[in-house]
Amino acid sequence: MANSSVYIEQERGPGLLIRALYFIFVGLWLGGIWTTIAWVLVVSIIGLPLGLMMLNRIPQIMTLKPVRENRYMVEQDGRWVMRKYTKEQPSFLARALYFLLIGWWFSALWLLSAWAIAGITLGLGLPLSFWMFDRVPAITTLSRF
Repeated sequence: MANSSVYIEQERGPGLLIRALYFIFVGLWLGGIWTTIAWVLVVSIIGLPLGLMMLNRIPQIMTLKPVRENRYMVEQDGRWVMRKYTKEQPSFLARALYFLLIGWWFSALWLLSAWAIAGITLGLGLPLSFWMFDRVPAITTLSRF
């Protein structure tokens, strides 16, 4: 019997207006503190795992971006079963080398650029800034979402 499947991309969370207001009143300063603590942890080597986890959470901290969950439904024995789909990540070694050679400094420039765009444009650049904040995990560690 052939299995059928249906792919569902789920993203739950507040709308763009709420996210923008949160970013302006809370996310910008909280994200700055969060990012600073994360960088100190990353540089300390001992705090590297926690620091990387914090850097990967920047989109949620700064913009309330919901965690993306890709799910799919599979028909098995006449029943539909929901499964979680995760994208294949580059090898740990490749991600570690990228982080050590490029990710740590490039993500700092990326974040500073995102903050500058949001501030210089007086909020008009928020869509671009949100897009940039959402990509911090990929810029830092090649994380795929």
